Amino acid sequence: MVDQVLPCEKELLLRVACGDEHAFSELFNTYHQLLGTHIYRITDSVELAEEVVQDVFLKIWMSRETLTAVQNFRAYLFVISKNHALNCLRKLAKERIHQKTLEENVTAMVPEDTSGLDTYYSLLDQAIDHLPPQQQKVYLLSRHNRLKYDEIAHQMGLSRETVKKYLQGATHSITSFVQSNIDISVMILIVSILFKKS
Repeated sequence: MVDQVLPCEKELLLRVACGDEHAFSELFNTYHQLLGTHIYRITDSVELAEEVVQDVFLKIWMSRETLTAVQNFRAYLFVISKNHALNCLRKLAKERIHQKTLEENVTAMVPEDTSGLDTYYSLLDQAIDHLPPQQQKVYLLSRHNRLKYDEIAHQMGLSRETVKKYLQGATHSITSFVQSNIDISVMILIVSILFKKS
């Protein structure tokens, strides 16, 4: 076990601190796989682990001058990457809560009573049909197949951020379409049922 930076590694860090891109590439190649494995244990997501590794090394490069003061690079690397990974997980949890809220806004009009449901579901189908192809596919994979962001991203060859944006856009479009086209009598019926429940 190495408690401190080896002399050759200390020299490498100093070269990186001076803006040596080749040295930075060498540093990345030395640590990125080890770091990726470490982050995967925290996030349980290959895509998120890759994202964290890239972000951490970008951060190291952007603040490379501070490397001259680092005494234990491996420990330094693991601490900042763990913090970044936990921040990403917190952000992801918030996004999922937000997405759930958007989804509830779409389904909030659905009453337990079957009256008006046929109209509602018909409008829902029409709204989905009106979505752009990519948005529609993301929405169906999420809502019908119950796939997670990472799974949809992998299946469609998109980034997780793009999947999130498509899903938010689709949910917003569907909500607007249903609210704009639902018959006023059905709306009154649904609202009255919802008020009776409360």
